[in-house]
Amino acid sequence: MANDPLILAIDQGTTSSRAIVFDVEGRPAATAQQEFRQIFPRPGWVEHDPEDIWSSTVAVTRQAYEQASGPNREVVAIGITNQRETTVVWDRATGTPIHNAIVWQDRRTADVCNALKADGHEAEVSARSGLVIDPYFSASKIAWILDNVDGARARAERGDLAFGTIDSFLMWRLTGGAVHSIDATNASRTLLFGLESGDWDDRLLEMFRVPRAIMPVVTDSSGDLGTTNSELLGRPLPITGAAGDQQAATVGQACFEPGMIKSTYGTGCFVVLNTGEAPVPSANRLLTTVAYRLGGRSTYAIEGAIFIAGAAVQWLRDSLGVIRSAAETEALAASLPDNGGVYLVPAFVGLGAPHWDPDARGAVFGLTRDAGVAHLARAALESVGYQTRDLFEAMAEDGVRPTELRVDGGMVANDWMVQFLADILGIPVDRPAVTETTALGAAYLAGLHAGVYSSLDDMAGHWRREARFEPRMSDGDRERLVAGWRDAIARSRSTVL
Repeated sequence: MANDPLILAIDQGTTSSRAIVFDVEGRPAATAQQEFRQIFPRPGWVEHDPEDIWSSTVAVTRQAYEQASGPNREVVAIGITNQRETTVVWDRATGTPIHNAIVWQDRRTADVCNALKADGHEAEVSARSGLVIDPYFSASKIAWILDNVDGARARAERGDLAFGTIDSFLMWRLTGGAVHSIDATNASRTLLFGLESGDWDDRLLEMFRVPRAIMPVVTDSSGDLGTTNSELLGRPLPITGAAGDQQAATVGQACFEPGMIKSTYGTGCFVVLNTGEAPVPSANRLLTTVAYRLGGRSTYAIEGAIFIAGAAVQWLRDSLGVIRSAAETEALAASLPDNGGVYLVPAFVGLGAPHWDPDARGAVFGLTRDAGVAHLARAALESVGYQTRDLFEAMAEDGVRPTELRVDGGMVANDWMVQFLADILGIPVDRPAVTETTALGAAYLAGLHAGVYSSLDDMAGHWRREARFEPRMSDGDRERLVAGWRDAIARSRSTVL
């Protein structure tokens, strides 16, 4: 091994592709990022061109690799992390996608999911998969592609097509079509994976009308997963780590003990609680999922998924044009003594956990004549805290009451937002020294198999806290704000509860 071994993490996200090279201490040695096109064919539909994903991934991977190269510094392994649930189907012979990728935010299959729920299938699906029936997951997206591309279903039945989440698609391309696999964390987000069996569930495949012939092989999150074509970086490199973005962030935050919890604030927000070696069902519509799988043994988690977090700030910037950059929101929010009774419910693509209402729509409540841009900015940031609190309340009803939270993602650079999070949750919030924990987790998983790290404890020893935010809000103020949020949520729902 090189004197200074490095690990290259490919972090393929919803709005951009990034590559970060980390040293053994988990410090970034090189970073490259490239945004790519978002496609909105109809209201509630969200797509990506898989070729945009591929070309941007190749570009940033090469750029970061070249930046990090130097004497006694050698990239020894690659880890992949990815936007989860986003669905690609491609031709096995050519590697060409037969349709745009359908993104996790897409709601086009809401009617199919509602019909399955109306037919009484949700309890069985939840028991088998740990998930709820919702357009968010991959299963109904796969069926839609097979039903809406001419000849696709027959080709799929013959085994001529391949399905994958983005990690699968990248693995296929990176290895020149030699590997068609998916790690267990991504598999557990498809609605087709049996938590008990640890593999594809025939009953779920039948229910969602997905042929087994198109499914990838399920692998561990760390292992000998594949080898890149030499054309990518001038030499072949082992791919030894893979995990969905939120599970990768859980690893990057070193949440290896049952009861440890992290929350990532990017396009959406995802709270993941480590529950140990047994899957724990939620009675409050949270998700049971694989946190990581090592040596054929899974560690499980309960997760709450919020679809819109940072995307609410992007909406202010890109759709309304009332701010020039996300960074402006911190000063705008701090400029007000309070929220003025203004609440933003960012249900732009429906509501995720614990509401699971795909037909809810975004709304702003409490506007008065003196409300302005600062109120909108503050409401967007506060909505992230309120939605996180909704998840914590659901966890509390499941018997789990976290006493502290580790946060990461692009939004946590905003001190005002993190302080509000601590205030509205009523617990301390820790921000790590390295906030790019999604990419770091992929690097840790790759480094574990590559021998850079000897164990999970070894990786945990590298975690460092940069700041702790203690709650400062009074109980009365907290309850008053939460009451206003609950009223706003109720009025945004597609049905009156």
